[in-house]
Amino acid sequence: MIRILSGLALGAAALAAILWLPSFGLRVLAAAVAALASREYIGILYQNARPPHSLPLLALVVVVCWGMSSPERGGLLALLVLGLGWLAVEVLFLGMTVDRAAARVLAAWYVGMPLGMLAAVHASAGRTAALLLIATIVVSDSAQYYTGRRFGRRPLAPAISPHKTVEGAIGGAALATLFIVLAGPAWLPGARRPSLALLGVTIAVLGICGDLFESRLKRIAGVKDSSALIPGHGGVLDRLDALLFATPAFYLYVVS
Repeated sequence: MIRILSGLALGAAALAAILWLPSFGLRVLAAAVAALASREYIGILYQNARPPHSLPLLALVVVVCWGMSSPERGGLLALLVLGLGWLAVEVLFLGMTVDRAAARVLAAWYVGMPLGMLAAVHASAGRTAALLLIATIVVSDSAQYYTGRRFGRRPLAPAISPHKTVEGAIGGAALATLFIVLAGPAWLPGARRPSLALLGVTIAVLGICGDLFESRLKRIAGVKDSSALIPGHGGVLDRLDALLFATPAFYLYVVS
């Protein structure tokens, strides 16, 4: 019951933010969520030990998210240079190994960039475009779960997520594609159905990859959830894993 209630509350809050927040407000919210999710990501890397120098890294995530959320899209190179600069600081002056520093700085691009892109979609293509992306991922996730339970026989990635099946992945991709093909022309004016079909498959596949990526991180760290922030659902990163991988593809479709 707690899981259902918290899930409904979370969904209602996300829907309200997309429908009623102005672009500036959504950019602020995206940056705040990026900071929370990145804090969880860093916690997974350090297996909940106290990570060093986390505040500058979280600031980098917020800056990248804010920069990517701008509809002008002119500062990508500057954000990349900023990230590489902080990577050099951690390796050269803070004594971190290259692999550890790179894994930490990845938070800016793994979390900050796609959440900024989501806010940019909202600003440039409208509320319904952002809702279309989120709804497609929800349809894909739900279809994966139910078709996997009903027809699942072959494990998709048993070493990472034993409950995911090939059949569930196919069902999720098929229903997500059907949904975006039917809803896309109304929610994203000017979109053509053939390109939407390809986009739907891409979103579903990338969403599955995002889910497996975060599952792999947690399995390496030996934790079940990224945090206990959302009752019955784990952390912010647990709820965003598919969205983080799928958003860049949708963003490129919208802005191209």
